[in-house]
Amino acid sequence: MFCGECGSSRTATVESRKRRDPRPNDTTIIARLPRTTVVISVPIPTEVPAPVRAIAVVTVAPAAAPHAVPAAALPTRATFVLTFSTGQVVSVQGSGLIGRKPLAQPDEIFDELIRVADADRSVSKTHLEFGQHDGEFWVSDRVSGNGTVIRRPGETAEVLEPGRRFVLPRGTRVEIADHSFTVA
Repeated sequence: MFCGECGSSRTATVESRKRRDPRPNDTTIIARLPRTTVVISVPIPTEVPAPVRAIAVVTVAPAAAPHAVPAAALPTRATFVLTFSTGQVVSVQGSGLIGRKPLAQPDEIFDELIRVADADRSVSKTHLEFGQHDGEFWVSDRVSGNGTVIRRPGETAEVLEPGRRFVLPRGTRVEIADHSFTVA
């Protein structure tokens, strides 16, 4: 636990905390998660066709945009409902951050920034990251001060390793310091 006023550890001195806990503050990322890069390649023809002379110019109404992607080809995102112990209910479809005052790093983009009302300041400013992969919901602790615990239905509690993604089925309870939320 940390002091809500000054941020110092309530169980250890500043000197011993620095020796035992080499982590930076809660808004610094130690190692970025790999981002996939999409490469679009177009084959180059081996023979170049001979130029064609235009005989007449015909104007035609513009067709649909040739580069438009049909809606059926776009990946669909599932909707997840997060019900917090504070009474707050949030529906999410993409990625985001959860904390007292969540803040993305300059090179990060998120769909949602969810603020948790925490007068005791047990929840870190940027406590948790969440997102989706293939329709499944995942969370990752952002090196929070008081850690994150997940309780999947029918399983024992598991403490999250900071920076690692954990896939959560619906019905999972996520404990962030003195608060929690369930995934539905």
